[in-house]
Amino acid sequence: MARIPLQTLLNDISRCTLCADHLPLGPRPVLQAASEASILVVGQAPGTAVHATGQPFNDPSGDRLRRWLGVSRERFYDAQQFALVPMGFCYPGKGRGGDLPPRPECAPQWRRAVLAQLPNIQLTVLVGRYALSAHIEGAQRQAVTNVVAAWRDHWPAIMPLPHPSPRNTRWLRDRPWVEADLIPALQERVSAILAPT
Repeated sequence: MARIPLQTLLNDISRCTLCADHLPLGPRPVLQAASEASILVVGQAPGTAVHATGQPFNDPSGDRLRRWLGVSRERFYDAQQFALVPMGFCYPGKGRGGDLPPRPECAPQWRRAVLAQLPNIQLTVLVGRYALSAHIEGAQRQAVTNVVAAWRDHWPAIMPLPHPSPRNTRWLRDRPWVEADLIPALQERVSAILAPT
């Protein structure tokens, strides 16, 4: 069976109402993808700022993530370089400890089809618990710290990261090895992948 062209798939996703009854702000799928992309960033789900603008990681978390990657906003938002495909495409709402988990309907309905259309990915950057659990076997049974600390086990194809949210500033301060060891390796890898462009 022939695959749906990526742009057709993205158009279908933009009209998705699968989870509408569960979304406090209504459906607004937010992602970025092009078949030429060489770096895949897998986040959790849009927050309210991203929902409002329709641009992935367009918030303080995105500012920190771009610093970690060592790239400008312009480069980050070039779909031919970066695919930004979260675990859930719409803002799921607030819970007691922050945003709710990504809606479970999204990944089986859409993510697999999008990822299948990204044949040139050289590096997958996993941002936060939900991305780690979906892409690294056994991660759902481990603390985020342990999964991130074992980043070399998945290198150079995958880089597991904590969530770059400002809420994690203390977590990062207590684990200086993230900024000292992991981030320089990530920046070097990103630079090498994007160098020809």
